Amino acid sequence: MKSKLRGSNFPRHIAIIMDGNGRWAKNKGLARVIGHREGVKATRRVVRQVRKLGIPYLTLYALSTENLNRPKKELQALFNLLRHYIKKELDKLVKNGVQLKIIGRVEVLPKDVQGLIKEAVERSKDCKDMVLIIALAYGARDEILRAFKRLAKAGRKNFSERDFSNYLDTAGIPDPDLLIRTGAEMRISNFLLWQIAYTELYFTKTLWPDFGARHLGKALQEYQRRERRFGLTSEQIQQKRMI
Repeated sequence: MKSKLRGSNFPRHIAIIMDGNGRWAKNKGLARVIGHREGVKATRRVVRQVRKLGIPYLTLYALSTENLNRPKKELQALFNLLRHYIKKELDKLVKNGVQLKIIGRVEVLPKDVQGLIKEAVERSKDCKDMVLIIALAYGARDEILRAFKRLAKAGRKNFSERDFSNYLDTAGIPDPDLLIRTGAEMRISNFLLWQIAYTELYFTKTLWPDFGARHLGKALQEYQRRERRFGLTSEQIQQKRMI
């Protein structure tokens, strides 16, 4: 798979909406928390494969601002899984050169989770092989509003798109080349709305707990079949390649 996917049009940044944990569990007559646990296993598989393929940026949508309205019991289970993942995976991430970044409203998470996140970000800050961005308590509209507030506080009245991007949670991170959504739903769900203006979208019926290297490979192969024109014509793209 790896050799087939190498090429000049290989994505630099993949973003994933990890959807379908609850339905996976329901389909098997299991509690939703079991689906979330299996989803964590899928996360490990995908992070490992993305690093193996040499893709430098991976963003995972783990918890939205809307998800914070879910039943308290389910939220507590999600936070417990997050605690477990950070504690268990941090040493492996650092050992494998993976830098961890968090986007979203971290301040609304439980205090101990905030502490774990702060430690993980600090310990991995010098890792250079890959950047893993996890969206927690994240909503794109909220992010954009917060960026405008930062601009106003800084007294900025005239600014470019690039200037604005520097006030987003993703400042310094390239926009995604490919957005994958699992679980059969075909919507963006308030995820990276500014950043995905020219991102290629890929939707799959596969539920997140079942997603693995084979499914990622299919998404990447589909991505490589597409022509990214960024508003230009095919002829203009060809001319640019010849220069």
